[in-house]
Amino acid sequence: MRAHFIAIGGSAMHNLAIALHLKGYQVTGSDDEIFDPAKSRLAKYGLLPDSIGWHPERITPDIDEIVLGMHARIDNPELLRAQELGLKIYSYPEYLYEQSKDKTRVVIGGSHGKTTTTAMILHVLQHCGIEADYMVGAQLEGFEVMVRLSQSAKVMVIEGDEYLTSPIDRRPKFHLYKPDVAIMTGIEWDHINVFPTFEIYKDQFRKFIDLIEPQGALIYCADDKEVRSVAEESPRADIVKIPYDVPAHHVADGVTILDAESQVPLRVFGRHNLLNMTAARYACRRLGVGDAQFYEAIQTFGGASKRLELVKKNDRCALYKDFAHAPSKLRATVAAMKEQYPGRKLVACMELHTFSSLTAEFLKQYAGTMDNADVAFVYYSQHALQLKKLPDLQPDEVQQAFANDKVRVFNSSALLVEELKKMRWADANLLMMSSGNFDGIDFAQLGEDLIR
Repeated sequence: MRAHFIAIGGSAMHNLAIALHLKGYQVTGSDDEIFDPAKSRLAKYGLLPDSIGWHPERITPDIDEIVLGMHARIDNPELLRAQELGLKIYSYPEYLYEQSKDKTRVVIGGSHGKTTTTAMILHVLQHCGIEADYMVGAQLEGFEVMVRLSQSAKVMVIEGDEYLTSPIDRRPKFHLYKPDVAIMTGIEWDHINVFPTFEIYKDQFRKFIDLIEPQGALIYCADDKEVRSVAEESPRADIVKIPYDVPAHHVADGVTILDAESQVPLRVFGRHNLLNMTAARYACRRLGVGDAQFYEAIQTFGGASKRLELVKKNDRCALYKDFAHAPSKLRATVAAMKEQYPGRKLVACMELHTFSSLTAEFLKQYAGTMDNADVAFVYYSQHALQLKKLPDLQPDEVQQAFANDKVRVFNSSALLVEELKKMRWADANLLMMSSGNFDGIDFAQLGEDLIR
């Protein structure tokens, strides 16, 4: 079988390409830019294109399947050539469904918590010796790739993104997976360039429920009022609805401990992670994993990459980085740090990096999100605004949007680092939150500079 990837350098795309290569397919691909880690990972498997750019002459009738990435434009020359030849063209969500339509599909949807919940399920299944195919949005400890496809696995666990499927398919990705077991972790307005109102965005989750397979299950976060309303208002009488909330727990000596039938110490922490863990536990139950097995396995779960990831610590200070960028994610992550380290000052830094977060109208959603931090810094770059073709933002607009006089706004990451280096880091923690990297801050080096 021969598959060609248009825009192979994307996060999901390059992982799918590697998965097919490992399955024995002949895989080729193209892109107009490829960055690490995709570049080095494709090179490792011999899949890195020999030249950057689009090559329509390489689209030939002997290609069995075209996989089209969201990064490609609708007028992409390779896409046009594939359409001209009448080749079968899939988006990667379509392709994942085709590869899993005879398996039990667990799909994790929601505005936040998807990656961690997916990772927890996979960690437990691996611990219990249950084979599963998967697609997850971060590199996981103990897993070589972020996508796995096999003939033998009877289960597929899929992180269900609500963003658009491809340039020629405007459906949200998670509408294509048709779950047997669906998880809904949270609903908070995002992707305003695609969903211009919150009600339009929320409606995508109503449709997600409608697409659950007959006699399937919906596991939903009852702690989130928007999720609760969508789930409980759904007329689906043929599916099982399973609400979940924060489990009983306590924190002792910097460790979060579940108060289950026995005491279960965890490596992760925070109310949001406890919610994610409970969703994962109910999903694993549907796959035949008992609670005792689940609790044994989850004790060794260290988190997904960039999700409250410890960079460096000593006995009086710790630096964490987190993928948090949406308002609810900021609020949850800041609260988690304060709960886990109640005796330490918290310095929280976040970067406005996404299209939504850099839009003046959406900025108002951040009001109060940094209030629990003792020191709060917000960073954004004019370059990011230019790349996204958005109007300029003034620092005072950003400060007002956060509705907190303590918030300081930076346009230079160098100045932000300089300010951090001036501070005393005894009995204080630093939390760096972004879906980017603060325009090149080396977090490991920052940890070395601050924590000695």
